[in-house]
Formats: sequence, C-alpha cells, structure tokens
Amino acid sequence: MEMSTSLGSDMLRLEKDIYNCVGHQFNINSPQQLSAVLFNELKLKPASARKTQSGYSTDAAILEELKDDHPVIRFVLEYRQLAKLKSTYSDALPLLINRKTGRLHTSFNQTGTTTGRLSSSQPNLQNLPIRGETGSKIRQAIIAQPGWLLLSADYSQIDLRALAHISQDAELIATFQRDEDVHTHTASEVFGVPDAEVTTKMRRAAKTINFGVIYGMSGYGLQQATDLTREEAELFISTYFKRYPGVKNYIDNTKRQAAALGYVQTVLGRRRYIPEINSANRLAREAAERMAINMPVQGTSADIIKVAMVNLHREMARRGLKTMMTLQVHDELVFEVPPAEMDIMKLLVQDIMPAAMKLSVPLKIDVKTGPNWGEMA
Repeated sequence: MEMSTSLGSDMLRLEKDIYNCVGHQFNINSPQQLSAVLFNELKLKPASARKTQSGYSTDAAILEELKDDHPVIRFVLEYRQLAKLKSTYSDALPLLINRKTGRLHTSFNQTGTTTGRLSSSQPNLQNLPIRGETGSKIRQAIIAQPGWLLLSADYSQIDLRALAHISQDAELIATFQRDEDVHTHTASEVFGVPDAEVTTKMRRAAKTINFGVIYGMSGYGLQQATDLTREEAELFISTYFKRYPGVKNYIDNTKRQAAALGYVQTVLGRRRYIPEINSANRLAREAAERMAINMPVQGTSADIIKVAMVNLHREMARRGLKTMMTLQVHDELVFEVPPAEMDIMKLLVQDIMPAAMKLSVPLKIDVKTGPNWGEMA
C-alpha cells in the first residue's frame, strides 16, 4: 500500500510536469489524445513511423526516438513506467497473496514458450523489474520466511556460451575458455583496439550485437538499440561476422537446414518445427528464419537449467535438506534456505549447475544471498 501511494504521488507530479510542458491538461493515458498533442500541437515528427488516419503511434519505440526532441517526452516515458509498475505490481501483487499461507504462489508453465523456457503466471514473477529504485523496492518485497535467507544462483551469459558451443566459433570459444569479458573482447575485435582501450560506448554496442545476433539483428535494429549511425551499425555487423565466422556459418547453415528439414533442435535434440520457413511471404519467411536461429541457442540454455533443476532436486532430496527451490527466472534459480544449510547449498549449486551439460566452454554461475530478492550480495 505504501508503495502504491508513493507511485501515485510520483505520477501526479509527472502529470503536472507534462501539463506545464504542453500548456494544458489532457488524458495522458489516451494514445489518440497524446498523439494529437505531440504530433499536431508540438509538431514532433518521428522518422521511423508512418502517419495513419488516427495519427502517429505513441508506442515506446517512437517515444524513445523522440526523447531528445522535447522535454515532455521524457516525462511521458517516466509516467508510463510508473503507471505500469503501479498497476502490474504494487497494486496487483497484494491481491494475489494466498489467504491460507500469506504468501505469493506463482504457477510455472512447461509449454508456455517456443524455446522451451519455463514461464510464470498468476503472478508472473519472471518479469519483475530489475533496474531503478522502484524496481529494487518491488523485488525487496520477495522475502524468505522468518529466520531463513534467499540464495540466488544465476548462469553467467548462458546464451552466448550455448552459441559458442553450437557455432564452434574458435574466437568465441577461446574468449570463454580464457575467462575474459566477452563484450569487451568483442568490442576489441570489431573496433580494432586493445581490450584496455575499449570505451563504455564500444562495449555497449558489442553487448547489443552479441545478444542481438541470436535474434537475427539487422543494421537498423542495432542502430535503434545504440547511438551508432546506420552506416556504423552496418559496418559493425559486417566486421563482427568477419571476426566470428563460425557464428555466420551457424546462421547460414541453420537457415538452410531448417528450410530442408522443417525444424531446428537443441543440443539435447529437442525439436521445434517451423513450417513458415518456406513461406512464399517474405516477411513470414524472415520471421521464421529468426526463430530458427534463436531456438537452438535459447532452447539449449533452457535445457541446461532444467537439467540443473532436476539434478539439484534429486540431491537435495537425497540429503534430506529443508531448502526449497522457490523460483526459476530464465537463467536464475532462487532458493529459500535455512541458515544451517546455506554453506551446503552454496557448494551444491556451484558443483551441480556448471556440470549440467558438457559444452565446449565452461558454464559459470554467480551466487548471491540475502534476506530478500532485492538485496542480494
């Protein structure tokens, strides 16, 4: 309740800021009214959107593009973020507390995603905000039972490690085997400077493409996600594939194999059929190709953490531990641990999770503990 009240006060402050910027009141939550204010009154013009009969879109991508063009845009973006946090979490989560236990109980779904990852619903605890003060406060509401602690074990860059194994790219494999920062090293390779001279901007671009390549990111996509120009983004991607030819071969071979077989599969052989891969519709075919590139990588990551969960559960049961595996959040497992078992559980996750699957690169985990999910160290 206190957080909802605080968010409500912040939203009222932002409403005043927005009204002062445009000179009058309007319904900020109405896309049509907001569009009229931004594009008809203030004459803002997004470069990447076509105008329709109802006006320009006011979705997040358009507003992000315009955030430096007028001060009101940043206020609107912040207002929307707070409104989402309030309605989705601080208002909704208390209503989902179980009356008998006094706790939240999410449901995990085995078949809710195309890659094989578990999904969470009622409430979705996999999508709690991470960044920002408000996001941290919401995570601090996820606490252990009295006297117990939370333990988090998170796979480090598991998708990129899966990509290194599947693509067998020599440079990517060597980077992980040397235990180097993969984003810094990618920036070094692409920009042609020593690791020590990589700037924050360079590393950010490298991180974006390292993860974006798994989704078939284009030069336009990289430009939108960074402050690179279109020409810089296109050059960055072409240079990336020259430095990491195994990744380029993986992408090209996967497209061909998916078109021939109609499916792709993970390292463990779990398949995803993609009938649209041979569609006559270019947009549908390109979307299917992106799915084909992504699934073996993310699907293998999903397989790894599921194997780890099974192995951990068996060992915890064999030892008769009271510790409970409470949450699975993509690449992270969260345990509720009595203090007497904390040292045992730290050793167990460090032993079992990296050994869940043998890859060409080592699997690493980051282990943190704390009284709640927002304060882990």
